[in-house]
Amino acid sequence: MTGRVCVGKVGAAHGVRGEVRVFSYTEDPLAIRAYGVLEDETGARKFEIASAREGNGHLVVRFKGIDDRNAAEKLTHMQLFVPRERLPEPKDEDEFYHADLIGLAVETKAGERLGEVIAVPNYGAGDLLEIRPLKKGQSVLIPFVGDFVPVVDVKGGKIVVDPPAGLFEDIPPLEGEGRRRSRRGGVDADTPTRSRFARSTSPSRGRR
Repeated sequence: MTGRVCVGKVGAAHGVRGEVRVFSYTEDPLAIRAYGVLEDETGARKFEIASAREGNGHLVVRFKGIDDRNAAEKLTHMQLFVPRERLPEPKDEDEFYHADLIGLAVETKAGERLGEVIAVPNYGAGDLLEIRPLKKGQSVLIPFVGDFVPVVDVKGGKIVVDPPAGLFEDIPPLEGEGRRRSRRGGVDADTPTRSRFARSTSPSRGRR
């Protein structure tokens, strides 16, 4: 498990009294108030919410010690973090935090090591696991559903996958230094699958 989890991001300043727009990543946006003191990405700066209310697609937040627009503008684009242990544990066995999945080893049912989870993107059709293959090459995307990811063992530090045929074979090399491209596992949009869920903060319901 990672030490901290990103729970939101600061947008533009709001008004002249030090308020800012905050885009909360929690399932209930106002739940961000319950996580205590927030930190910036470096952990060097701490922020305590003095007030928060819902806006149009965001929260309007005032942090203690931020009293004017100039100070508020300096927070724009800042990500907000809390220690992982402050978040409630998932209630369902098929609910996971992104932070708990990233870094897990990826194995086949036969125990062959394939790589490591590096991200949990979602492009609108459901959560995916982005896997850095053990062999060098482009990262691989596999749908985060029970059919392809039958076992998630967070405590054991691994997941077991049953990938579509050929997904981890002949992986194209990276194109250019520092660039990473992804292969997406083939999945028929009309094929029913057993969904798992992963959220950056508040977990949602588990397998359907």
